[in-house]
Amino acid sequence: MKFVDEAIITVQAGNGGHGCLSFRREKFVPRGGPDGGDGGKGGDVIFEAASGLNTLADFRFTRKFRADSGQSGAGRNRSGAGGKSRTVRVPTGTLIFSADTDELLIDLKHDGQSFTVAAGGRGGVGNARFKSSVNQAPRRTIPGQDGDRLSLRLELQVLADVGLLGLPNAGKSTLLKAVSAATPKIADYPFTTLYPQLGVVDIGPSASFVVADIPGLIEGAASGAGLGVQFLRHLRRTRLLLHLADISTWASEPPVVAVKAIEKELHEFDSELSGRQRWLVFSKADCLDETEALTLCDEIRGSLNWDAPWFLVSGVSGQGCRTLCNAIWHWLEDQDD
Repeated sequence: MKFVDEAIITVQAGNGGHGCLSFRREKFVPRGGPDGGDGGKGGDVIFEAASGLNTLADFRFTRKFRADSGQSGAGRNRSGAGGKSRTVRVPTGTLIFSADTDELLIDLKHDGQSFTVAAGGRGGVGNARFKSSVNQAPRRTIPGQDGDRLSLRLELQVLADVGLLGLPNAGKSTLLKAVSAATPKIADYPFTTLYPQLGVVDIGPSASFVVADIPGLIEGAASGAGLGVQFLRHLRRTRLLLHLADISTWASEPPVVAVKAIEKELHEFDSELSGRQRWLVFSKADCLDETEALTLCDEIRGSLNWDAPWFLVSGVSGQGCRTLCNAIWHWLEDQDD
């Protein structure tokens, strides 16, 4: 299924049923009087977060969602039935905006969380409600109200503890496959990752975290170049960023240049995101002698004035992966304390 993280839809809550104008007319009943019942309330449109969904692809085909209207009242003081509400299930992590004002209505970031985005119209009032000592035969009723009608923009931001970023072919997908059960596409050409991939890293009993891999960034991404910028929003929910730098001899860019290029794109896209906790991960360590690799890492860190944590790993051989995952878990635990 194609990954879709944005959709424009229309929702229509049910209209309220009309109040009834009726008078009691029965044989052998000398005094009739008004007996028009009230109309039923219109159904609501409710959005509910579901962890079993991971894309908004279904909204490419169904773009209008409508709840049932309430039934009108009837004679003998019979009230109309309320309209059935419509529940729309969306992936956990979906933000719902008004398409007209771009106002954020709700962030459904918890599984099972629900929100009434369009309220059904109130039911009308029958003439029986207006009977009084001075008005024994009221002919007044109140019609049902219209339900809310809204145009909405849905935006999915995947939920992950850790986000991977780097240039295309920096080794992000290989690392994700090495540390989790995820099966991302891996090849020796750029942009093999076309949409975000999630993987659960299992450290031990009751110890795990979620990693998100997004398409590689290139220079000018913040201005629309390449694929990664349209998925950078998915990193906004992460607590920790792993910045991968390829240290192999066939890297597309020297590691220092690659790191600075990504830093520049992050800052231009979202200054808050660029200031998030970020660790430097030197990838493809299996391509160099260990001593040579460590020496190169020291040179790169010196050029970048890097004082945050750093790691040397290989997604192919598994070198350094367990150390990295354990460090991430302990850091996440410390943040929760």
